[in-house]
Amino acid sequence: MDQIKLRNFRCFREEQTARLAPLTLLMGENSTGKTSFMALVRALWDVFYQSRVPDFKEEPYDLGSFDEIVHHRGGRGGRAGTFEAGFDFTLEDRGRTRDEPYHFDITFKKKGTVPVPVRRYLASEDVWIEDRLEDSDHNISFGISNRTWKRQLSDPRRVLIDADDDLLLPFSFLLRRLQNQEDREKDSEPALVQDSDLPTNADWKRIERFSDRFRWMMPRSLNRRLYASAPVRSKPHRTYDPARPTRDPEGDYIPMYLANVHFQNKVQWNALKHALEKFGQEAGLFDEISVKQLGKNESEPFQIQVRKFGSKSKGPQRNLIDVGYGVSQTLPIVTELLRRDAPPIFLLQQPEVHLHPSAQAALGSLFCQIAGQRRRLIVETHSDHLLDRVRMDVRDDKTKLKPKDVSILYFERNDLDVRIHSLR
Repeated sequence: MDQIKLRNFRCFREEQTARLAPLTLLMGENSTGKTSFMALVRALWDVFYQSRVPDFKEEPYDLGSFDEIVHHRGGRGGRAGTFEAGFDFTLEDRGRTRDEPYHFDITFKKKGTVPVPVRRYLASEDVWIEDRLEDSDHNISFGISNRTWKRQLSDPRRVLIDADDDLLLPFSFLLRRLQNQEDREKDSEPALVQDSDLPTNADWKRIERFSDRFRWMMPRSLNRRLYASAPVRSKPHRTYDPARPTRDPEGDYIPMYLANVHFQNKVQWNALKHALEKFGQEAGLFDEISVKQLGKNESEPFQIQVRKFGSKSKGPQRNLIDVGYGVSQTLPIVTELLRRDAPPIFLLQQPEVHLHPSAQAALGSLFCQIAGQRRRLIVETHSDHLLDRVRMDVRDDKTKLKPKDVSILYFERNDLDVRIHSLR
Protein backbone atom coordinates (compact mmCIF):
# COMPACT_ATOMS: atom_id res chain seq x y z
CA MET A 1 0.00 0.00 0.00
CA ASP A 2 1.53 3.28 -1.12
CA GLN A 3 -1.39 5.67 -0.66
CA ILE A 4 -4.77 5.37 1.07
CA LYS A 5 -7.91 7.10 -0.18
CA LEU A 6 -11.10 7.47 1.89
CA ARG A 7 -14.41 9.35 1.89
CA ASN A 8 -17.45 9.46 4.21
CA PHE A 9 -15.68 7.17 6.69
CA ARG A 10 -16.12 8.02 10.39
CA CYS A 11 -14.81 11.58 10.92
CA PHE A 12 -13.47 11.85 7.35
CA ARG A 13 -16.13 13.43 5.17
CA GLU A 14 -14.37 14.79 2.10
CA GLU A 15 -12.30 12.57 -0.15
CA GLN A 16 -8.66 12.72 0.85
CA THR A 17 -5.48 10.72 0.52
CA ALA A 18 -2.69 9.74 2.90
CA ARG A 19 0.78 8.64 1.83
CA LEU A 20 2.11 5.42 3.36
CA ALA A 21 5.78 4.45 3.53
CA PRO A 22 7.85 1.61 5.00
CA LEU A 23 7.52 3.50 8.30
CA THR A 24 4.37 5.59 8.79
CA LEU A 25 3.74 7.52 12.00
CA LEU A 26 0.23 8.72 12.89
CA MET A 27 0.24 11.88 15.01
CA GLY A 28 -2.50 14.17 16.31
CA GLU A 29 -4.85 14.91 19.17
CA ASN A 30 -7.07 12.29 20.77
CA SER A 31 -10.27 11.38 18.90
CA THR A 32 -9.04 12.56 15.50
CA GLY A 33 -9.51 9.23 13.71
CA LYS A 34 -6.05 7.64 13.95
CA THR A 35 -7.38 4.30 15.24
CA SER A 36 -10.23 4.39 12.70
CA PHE A 37 -7.65 4.93 9.97
CA MET A 38 -5.74 1.82 11.08
CA ALA A 39 -8.98 -0.19 11.15
CA LEU A 40 -9.65 0.91 7.57
CA VAL A 41 -6.17 -0.20 6.48
CA ARG A 42 -6.88 -3.67 7.87
CA ALA A 43 -10.31 -3.73 6.19
CA LEU A 44 -8.78 -2.85 2.81
CA TRP A 45 -6.14 -5.53 3.27
CA ASP A 46 -8.77 -8.14 4.16
CA VAL A 47 -10.93 -7.35 1.12
CA PHE A 48 -8.12 -7.16 -1.43
CA TYR A 49 -5.44 -9.59 -0.27
CA GLN A 50 -7.56 -11.95 1.84
CA SER A 51 -10.73 -11.86 -0.33
CA ARG A 52 -12.94 -11.67 2.74
CA VAL A 53 -15.62 -9.34 4.06
CA PRO A 54 -13.96 -7.25 6.80
CA ASP A 55 -15.26 -7.26 10.34
CA PHE A 56 -15.18 -3.70 11.68
CA LYS A 57 -15.87 -4.99 15.19
CA GLU A 58 -12.91 -7.39 15.32
CA GLU A 59 -10.39 -6.68 18.06
CA PRO A 60 -8.52 -4.49 18.65
CA TYR A 61 -10.86 -2.17 16.71
CA ASP A 62 -14.58 -2.00 17.46
CA LEU A 63 -16.05 0.68 15.21
CA GLY A 64 -19.64 -0.41 15.78
CA SER A 65 -22.42 -0.77 13.23
CA PHE A 66 -22.72 0.81 9.79
CA ASP A 67 -24.50 3.86 11.20
CA GLU A 68 -21.57 4.46 13.56
CA ILE A 69 -18.97 3.99 10.81
CA VAL A 70 -20.40 6.04 7.94
CA HIS A 71 -19.88 9.80 8.23
CA HIS A 72 -22.71 11.64 10.01
CA ARG A 73 -22.80 15.42 10.30
CA GLY A 74 -26.00 15.57 12.31
CA GLY A 75 -28.95 17.83 11.71
CA ARG A 76 -29.65 18.56 8.06
CA GLY A 77 -26.26 17.17 7.09
CA GLY A 78 -27.60 13.68 7.59
CA ARG A 79 -25.81 10.38 7.32
CA ALA A 80 -24.10 9.23 4.11
CA GLY A 81 -25.53 6.16 2.38
CA THR A 82 -22.13 4.63 1.56
CA PHE A 83 -18.48 5.08 2.36
CA GLU A 84 -15.59 4.53 -0.02
CA ALA A 85 -11.93 3.69 0.36
CA GLY A 86 -9.05 2.48 -1.76
CA PHE A 87 -5.29 2.40 -2.18
CA ASP A 88 -2.52 2.59 -4.75
CA PHE A 89 0.17 -0.07 -4.95
CA THR A 90 2.98 -1.36 -7.14
CA LEU A 91 4.14 -4.92 -7.77
CA GLU A 92 7.69 -6.21 -7.90
CA ASP A 93 9.18 -8.03 -10.87
CA ARG A 94 12.22 -10.08 -9.78
CA GLY A 95 12.88 -7.79 -6.86
CA ARG A 96 12.42 -4.56 -8.81
CA THR A 97 9.34 -2.38 -8.51
CA ARG A 98 7.58 -1.92 -11.82
CA ASP A 99 6.71 1.56 -13.03
CA GLU A 100 3.00 1.08 -13.64
CA PRO A 101 0.94 1.55 -10.45
CA TYR A 102 -2.28 -0.28 -9.64
CA HIS A 103 -5.31 1.30 -8.03
CA PHE A 104 -7.98 -0.45 -5.98
CA ASP A 105 -11.32 1.04 -4.89
CA ILE A 106 -14.13 -0.37 -2.78
CA THR A 107 -17.56 0.88 -1.76
CA PHE A 108 -19.33 -0.23 1.42
CA LYS A 109 -23.08 -0.18 1.94
CA LYS A 110 -25.41 -1.09 4.78
CA LYS A 111 -26.72 -4.66 5.01
CA GLY A 112 -28.77 -5.18 8.13
CA THR A 113 -26.65 -3.28 10.62
CA VAL A 114 -23.17 -3.97 9.23
CA PRO A 115 -21.15 -2.57 6.32
CA VAL A 116 -20.50 -4.94 3.41
CA PRO A 117 -18.59 -4.38 0.17
CA VAL A 118 -20.88 -3.79 -2.81
CA ARG A 119 -18.36 -2.68 -5.45
CA ARG A 120 -14.72 -3.52 -6.17
CA TYR A 121 -12.60 -1.82 -8.82
CA LEU A 122 -9.04 -2.61 -9.97
CA ALA A 123 -7.10 -0.64 -12.59
CA SER A 124 -3.60 -0.32 -14.01
CA GLU A 125 -2.71 2.22 -16.66
CA ASP A 126 -5.86 2.35 -18.83
CA VAL A 127 -7.12 -1.23 -18.26
CA TRP A 128 -9.67 -1.84 -15.51
CA ILE A 129 -12.19 -4.31 -14.10
CA GLU A 130 -15.21 -3.60 -11.89
CA ASP A 131 -17.06 -6.15 -9.77
CA ARG A 132 -20.49 -5.21 -8.43
CA LEU A 133 -21.29 -7.62 -5.61
CA GLU A 134 -24.92 -6.55 -5.28
CA ASP A 135 -25.71 -7.87 -8.75
CA SER A 136 -27.35 -11.30 -8.38
CA ASP A 137 -26.51 -12.10 -12.02
CA HIS A 138 -22.94 -11.03 -11.32
CA ASN A 139 -22.20 -8.91 -14.33
CA ILE A 140 -18.57 -7.84 -14.42
CA SER A 141 -17.61 -4.64 -16.21
CA PHE A 142 -14.19 -4.19 -17.75
CA GLY A 143 -12.65 -1.85 -20.22
CA ILE A 144 -9.73 0.00 -21.79
CA SER A 145 -9.60 3.78 -21.51
CA ASN A 146 -13.13 5.08 -22.07
CA ARG A 147 -14.42 1.92 -23.75
CA THR A 148 -16.55 -0.25 -21.48
CA TRP A 149 -17.85 -3.80 -21.77
CA LYS A 150 -19.95 -5.98 -19.50
CA ARG A 151 -20.23 -9.74 -19.29
CA GLN A 152 -22.14 -12.17 -17.12
CA LEU A 153 -20.24 -15.10 -15.63
CA SER A 154 -21.67 -18.51 -16.42
CA ASP A 155 -21.67 -19.63 -12.75
CA PRO A 156 -22.66 -16.60 -10.63
CA ARG A 157 -23.03 -18.70 -7.48
CA ARG A 158 -19.24 -19.11 -7.28
CA VAL A 159 -18.61 -15.40 -7.03
CA LEU A 160 -21.18 -14.24 -4.50
CA ILE A 161 -20.40 -13.70 -0.83
CA ASP A 162 -20.44 -16.99 1.07
CA ALA A 163 -23.06 -16.80 3.81
CA ASP A 164 -21.01 -18.89 6.24
CA ASP A 165 -17.51 -17.45 6.12
CA ASP A 166 -17.99 -14.17 4.21
CA LEU A 167 -15.50 -15.03 1.49
CA LEU A 168 -15.21 -13.11 -1.76
CA LEU A 169 -13.97 -14.42 -5.06
CA PRO A 170 -10.35 -13.24 -5.52
CA PHE A 171 -9.60 -10.77 -8.28
CA SER A 172 -7.13 -13.29 -9.68
CA PHE A 173 -10.05 -15.63 -10.45
CA LEU A 174 -12.09 -12.88 -12.14
CA LEU A 175 -9.10 -11.93 -14.26
CA ARG A 176 -8.49 -15.53 -15.24
CA ARG A 177 -12.12 -15.83 -16.35
CA LEU A 178 -11.66 -12.80 -18.58
CA GLN A 179 -8.31 -13.98 -19.89
CA ASN A 180 -8.91 -17.69 -20.47
CA GLN A 181 -10.37 -18.52 -23.89
CA GLU A 182 -12.30 -21.56 -22.62
CA ASP A 183 -13.93 -19.53 -19.84
CA ARG A 184 -14.72 -16.74 -22.27
CA GLU A 185 -16.64 -19.22 -24.40
CA LYS A 186 -18.66 -20.39 -21.35
CA ASP A 187 -19.57 -16.89 -20.26
CA SER A 188 -21.91 -14.57 -22.08
CA GLU A 189 -20.69 -12.43 -24.94
CA PRO A 190 -19.54 -8.99 -23.78
CA ALA A 191 -22.45 -6.55 -23.83
CA LEU A 192 -21.86 -3.14 -25.35
CA VAL A 193 -21.78 -0.15 -23.01
CA GLN A 194 -21.42 3.51 -23.93
CA ASP A 195 -21.54 2.78 -27.68
CA SER A 196 -18.31 0.74 -27.48
CA ASP A 197 -17.25 -1.67 -30.18
CA LEU A 198 -16.71 -5.31 -29.29
CA PRO A 199 -13.20 -6.03 -27.93
CA THR A 200 -10.66 -6.68 -30.66
CA ASN A 201 -7.89 -9.27 -30.51
CA ALA A 202 -5.51 -6.45 -29.58
CA ASP A 203 -7.84 -5.46 -26.73
CA TRP A 204 -7.91 -9.03 -25.41
CA LYS A 205 -4.11 -9.16 -25.50
CA ARG A 206 -3.89 -5.98 -23.41
CA ILE A 207 -6.37 -7.43 -20.92
CA GLU A 208 -4.33 -10.65 -20.80
CA ARG A 209 -1.13 -8.69 -20.06
CA PHE A 210 -2.94 -6.81 -17.30
CA SER A 211 -4.17 -10.12 -15.85
CA ASP A 212 -0.79 -11.87 -16.13
CA ARG A 213 1.09 -9.06 -14.40
CA PHE A 214 -1.33 -9.03 -11.51
CA ARG A 215 -1.70 -12.80 -11.08
CA TRP A 216 1.95 -13.81 -11.37
CA MET A 217 3.62 -10.86 -9.64
CA MET A 218 1.46 -10.79 -6.51
CA PRO A 219 3.78 -11.95 -3.68
CA ARG A 220 2.47 -14.92 -1.70
CA SER A 221 3.49 -13.24 1.55
CA LEU A 222 0.71 -10.68 1.01
CA ASN A 223 -1.86 -13.43 1.55
CA ARG A 224 -1.05 -13.32 5.28
CA ARG A 225 -3.08 -11.19 7.66
CA LEU A 226 -1.74 -8.02 9.20
CA TYR A 227 -0.76 -7.84 12.85
CA ALA A 228 -2.73 -5.27 14.84
CA SER A 229 -1.82 -4.55 18.45
CA ALA A 230 -4.05 -3.16 21.18
CA PRO A 231 -3.08 0.10 22.95
CA VAL A 232 -2.84 -1.75 26.29
CA ARG A 233 -1.20 -5.16 26.37
CA SER A 234 -1.82 -8.11 28.68
CA LYS A 235 -0.81 -8.11 32.35
CA PRO A 236 2.16 -10.28 33.32
CA HIS A 237 1.65 -13.45 35.37
CA ARG A 238 3.98 -15.04 37.90
CA THR A 239 3.69 -18.43 36.22
CA TYR A 240 2.33 -19.61 32.88
CA ASP A 241 0.83 -22.93 31.86
CA PRO A 242 1.97 -24.24 28.46
CA ALA A 243 -0.60 -23.74 25.70
CA ARG A 244 -0.72 -23.36 21.97
CA PRO A 245 0.32 -19.77 21.15
CA THR A 246 -2.28 -18.01 18.99
CA ARG A 247 -1.80 -14.37 18.04
CA ASP A 248 -4.01 -11.86 19.83
CA PRO A 249 -3.90 -8.03 19.96
CA GLU A 250 -3.06 -7.87 23.68
CA GLY A 251 -0.08 -10.24 23.46
CA ASP A 252 -1.40 -12.87 25.88
CA TYR A 253 0.27 -15.57 23.79
CA ILE A 254 3.80 -14.09 23.81
CA PRO A 255 5.04 -15.96 26.96
CA MET A 256 3.85 -19.25 25.41
CA TYR A 257 5.49 -18.36 22.11
CA LEU A 258 8.81 -17.59 23.85
CA ALA A 259 8.62 -20.86 25.79
CA ASN A 260 7.85 -22.89 22.66
CA VAL A 261 10.81 -21.43 20.81
CA HIS A 262 13.05 -21.91 23.85
CA PHE A 263 12.16 -25.59 24.25
CA GLN A 264 11.81 -26.63 20.60
CA ASN A 265 14.35 -24.64 18.56
CA LYS A 266 17.55 -23.61 20.33
CA VAL A 267 19.04 -21.92 17.26
CA GLN A 268 15.96 -19.79 16.73
CA TRP A 269 15.73 -19.08 20.45
CA ASN A 270 19.34 -17.90 20.66
CA ALA A 271 18.79 -15.50 17.74
CA LEU A 272 15.53 -14.15 19.21
CA LYS A 273 17.01 -13.92 22.71
CA HIS A 274 19.99 -11.95 21.37
CA ALA A 275 17.75 -9.52 19.48
CA LEU A 276 15.43 -9.01 22.48
CA GLU A 277 18.37 -8.41 24.81
CA LYS A 278 19.94 -5.94 22.39
CA PHE A 279 16.76 -3.86 22.40
CA GLY A 280 16.35 -4.28 26.18
CA GLN A 281 19.87 -2.92 26.74
CA GLU A 282 19.42 0.01 24.35
CA ALA A 283 16.09 0.89 25.98
CA GLY A 284 17.47 0.46 29.52
CA LEU A 285 14.75 -2.06 30.34
CA PHE A 286 16.70 -5.29 30.87
CA ASP A 287 20.01 -6.91 29.95
CA GLU A 288 18.96 -10.55 29.89
CA ILE A 289 15.73 -12.50 29.32
CA SER A 290 15.16 -16.19 29.99
CA VAL A 291 12.50 -18.88 30.30
CA LYS A 292 12.61 -20.76 33.63
CA GLN A 293 11.09 -24.23 33.59
CA LEU A 294 9.43 -25.16 36.91
CA GLY A 295 9.41 -28.90 36.28
CA LYS A 296 11.21 -31.58 34.34
CA ASN A 297 8.79 -31.63 31.41
CA GLU A 298 7.82 -29.00 28.84
CA SER A 299 4.18 -29.52 29.81
CA GLU A 300 4.76 -28.09 33.30
CA PRO A 301 4.42 -24.39 34.27
CA PHE A 302 7.19 -21.91 33.48
CA GLN A 303 8.18 -18.31 34.21
CA ILE A 304 9.54 -15.45 32.12
CA GLN A 305 12.45 -13.79 33.88
CA VAL A 306 14.61 -10.77 33.16
CA ARG A 307 17.82 -9.50 34.66
CA LYS A 308 19.39 -6.04 34.87
CA PHE A 309 23.16 -6.07 35.15
CA GLY A 310 24.96 -4.09 37.85
CA SER A 311 28.40 -2.50 37.54
CA LYS A 312 30.18 -5.45 39.18
CA SER A 313 27.73 -8.35 38.96
CA LYS A 314 24.86 -9.50 36.79
CA GLY A 315 22.34 -9.22 39.60
CA PRO A 316 19.43 -11.58 40.35
CA GLN A 317 16.90 -12.97 37.90
CA ARG A 318 13.53 -11.30 38.45
CA ASN A 319 10.08 -12.50 37.48
CA LEU A 320 8.38 -10.49 34.73
CA ILE A 321 5.67 -9.46 37.19
CA ASP A 322 8.24 -8.01 39.62
CA VAL A 323 9.82 -5.48 37.24
CA GLY A 324 8.56 -2.27 35.72
CA TYR A 325 5.27 -2.45 33.81
CA GLY A 326 6.97 -1.05 30.73
CA VAL A 327 8.79 -4.36 30.17
CA SER A 328 5.64 -6.49 29.98
CA GLN A 329 3.82 -3.86 27.89
CA THR A 330 6.63 -3.61 25.34
CA LEU A 331 7.62 -7.28 25.14
CA PRO A 332 4.66 -8.40 22.95
CA ILE A 333 5.32 -5.73 20.31
CA VAL A 334 9.09 -6.17 20.23
CA THR A 335 8.78 -9.97 20.06
CA GLU A 336 6.32 -9.73 17.15
CA LEU A 337 8.64 -7.39 15.28
CA LEU A 338 11.64 -9.68 15.76
CA ARG A 339 10.09 -13.11 15.19
CA ARG A 340 11.10 -14.92 12.00
CA ASP A 341 7.56 -15.36 10.63
CA ALA A 342 6.51 -11.74 11.09
CA PRO A 343 3.64 -10.51 8.85
CA PRO A 344 4.19 -7.93 6.09
CA ILE A 345 2.43 -5.03 7.86
CA PHE A 346 2.15 -4.04 11.52
CA LEU A 347 -0.55 -1.75 12.90
CA LEU A 348 0.71 -0.59 16.29
CA GLN A 349 -1.29 1.52 18.74
CA GLN A 350 0.71 3.59 21.22
CA PRO A 351 3.65 1.21 21.60
CA GLU A 352 5.31 3.68 23.97
CA VAL A 353 2.78 3.10 26.79
CA HIS A 354 4.48 2.93 30.23
CA LEU A 355 7.94 3.59 28.75
CA HIS A 356 10.48 6.14 29.97
CA PRO A 357 11.40 8.77 27.30
CA SER A 358 14.76 7.12 26.63
CA ALA A 359 13.03 3.78 26.06
CA GLN A 360 10.50 5.47 23.76
CA ALA A 361 13.40 6.80 21.71
CA ALA A 362 14.97 3.32 21.54
CA LEU A 363 11.66 2.03 20.20
CA GLY A 364 11.93 4.60 17.39
CA SER A 365 15.36 3.24 16.47
CA LEU A 366 14.00 -0.32 16.45
CA PHE A 367 11.23 0.73 14.07
CA CYS A 368 13.85 2.20 11.73
CA GLN A 369 15.75 -1.10 11.79
CA ILE A 370 12.66 -3.24 11.11
CA ALA A 371 10.87 -1.15 8.49
CA GLY A 372 11.63 -1.84 4.84
CA GLN A 373 10.05 -2.77 1.54
CA ARG A 374 8.99 -6.23 2.77
CA ARG A 375 7.88 -5.20 6.26
CA ARG A 376 5.91 -2.02 6.82
CA LEU A 377 4.98 -0.38 10.11
CA ILE A 378 2.04 1.95 10.71
CA VAL A 379 2.39 3.36 14.21
CA GLU A 380 -0.06 5.52 16.14
CA THR A 381 1.92 7.44 18.74
CA HIS A 382 1.80 10.46 21.04
CA SER A 383 5.54 10.33 21.72
CA ASP A 384 7.71 13.22 20.57
CA HIS A 385 10.72 11.20 21.77
CA LEU A 386 9.91 8.34 19.39
CA LEU A 387 9.26 10.70 16.48
CA ASP A 388 12.41 12.72 17.06
CA ARG A 389 14.57 9.57 17.27
CA VAL A 390 13.22 8.41 13.91
CA ARG A 391 13.99 11.80 12.38
CA MET A 392 17.52 11.86 13.83
CA ASP A 393 18.34 8.27 12.82
CA VAL A 394 17.32 9.04 9.23
CA ARG A 395 19.21 12.33 9.26
CA ASP A 396 22.37 10.76 10.70
CA ASP A 397 22.28 7.69 8.37
CA LYS A 398 21.92 5.30 11.32
CA THR A 399 19.26 3.43 9.35
CA LYS A 400 18.82 2.28 5.77
CA LEU A 401 15.63 4.34 5.62
CA LYS A 402 15.74 7.54 3.56
CA PRO A 403 13.51 10.58 4.11
CA LYS A 404 11.07 9.28 1.48
CA ASP A 405 10.78 6.01 3.44
CA VAL A 406 9.13 7.74 6.40
CA SER A 407 5.66 9.30 6.26
CA ILE A 408 4.28 11.39 9.11
CA LEU A 409 0.50 11.68 8.95
CA TYR A 410 -0.83 14.53 11.06
CA PHE A 411 -4.55 14.29 11.87
CA GLU A 412 -6.06 17.76 12.36
CA ARG A 413 -9.58 18.37 13.60
CA ASN A 414 -11.48 20.87 11.45
CA ASP A 415 -14.89 21.56 13.00
CA LEU A 416 -16.82 18.26 12.56
CA ASP A 417 -14.34 16.79 10.09
CA VAL A 418 -10.72 15.69 10.24
CA ARG A 419 -8.03 16.43 7.67
CA ILE A 420 -4.98 14.22 7.18
CA HIS A 421 -1.76 16.05 6.33
CA SER A 422 1.03 13.94 4.78
CA LEU A 423 4.29 15.38 6.08
CA ARG A 424 7.74 14.44 4.83
